[in-house]
Amino acid sequence: MDSLAAVDWAAYESEAAHAVARAANGGELDDVRVRWLGRRSEIAQALRGVRDRENGMLLNGIRTRLEEAVAAREQALADEELDRRLRDEVVDVTLPGTPLPLGHLHPITQTRRLIEDAFLGLGYEIRDDREVETVEYNFDKLAFPPTHPARSPRATLFFDDTRLLRTETSPSQIRILEEKAPPIYMVSIGRVYRRDAIDATHFPIFHQFEGLAVDRKITLADLKGTLLHVMRALFGAERRVRFRTHYFPFTEPSIEPDVSCGICEGAGCRTCKFTGWLEMGGAGTVDPRVFENVGLDPDEWSGFAFGCGVERVAQLRHDFPDIRALWEGDLRVLRQF
Repeated sequence: MDSLAAVDWAAYESEAAHAVARAANGGELDDVRVRWLGRRSEIAQALRGVRDRENGMLLNGIRTRLEEAVAAREQALADEELDRRLRDEVVDVTLPGTPLPLGHLHPITQTRRLIEDAFLGLGYEIRDDREVETVEYNFDKLAFPPTHPARSPRATLFFDDTRLLRTETSPSQIRILEEKAPPIYMVSIGRVYRRDAIDATHFPIFHQFEGLAVDRKITLADLKGTLLHVMRALFGAERRVRFRTHYFPFTEPSIEPDVSCGICEGAGCRTCKFTGWLEMGGAGTVDPRVFENVGLDPDEWSGFAFGCGVERVAQLRHDFPDIRALWEGDLRVLRQF
């Protein structure tokens, strides 16, 4: 009782209440709470020694009132802060927003759209089909002989004896010939898969665009004219284009278009294998056996087909020394486009 009587509890409460009222922010209010209500405060020490009901009620009453004062002051400070922010941090909704960094189309997608535009301007239909194909549509109906090396598991990714990942978009040509009657002018664009060794100009996954034109009295000259128009639209009139004879199971005669290497300007480099030219793909007039496989009369109808790599076009357009850069996802490369 002597220690309790030594403190003027009315003055203690008054001084503590004034301290609470003077706290200007949350930090000062915390200091006040610790000073007057903390474990080492006088009131906390006194409550530990209380043995009678009267003094216990007195001290608990003081503590409760001070705690309520602290809570009220805390709420008042929060309200003042909110008022200040509403007054000072005014948002002008008419101001332009903070610009967000935007991505852009990948060079392969950009090139694909350029190819589509070139053929749409010629009146061609653009389509894509399934990537998981059958042996029938990927090889048999395209007149691939049974011993052709493309049928080997060393060259093609097979699921089983009848299903595979398409090695080219040519099956789309068979499907459209079965779906509708000529005349047909179409281009199929999509991903294809081969067991190619990776080097500066080859990758096992790539995109290919293949065209098919079927009508009466179509000749090889029509094919060369179409390819020249498309190559100049994609690469510019200054790039040279040449055609070489070749062999493909589904075209006869067959040719391969080459475009002059822009990296060495035809002088020869690692990318063009020191020839000065880069192969674009294959082309030719449709073999009569392909027409027979889809029920068309080869004496009435003729046509041409061609296929080129989208990545190869992108490489030639932008002079990539290595086609792998288009698949590595290196932002230092992609930000340039």
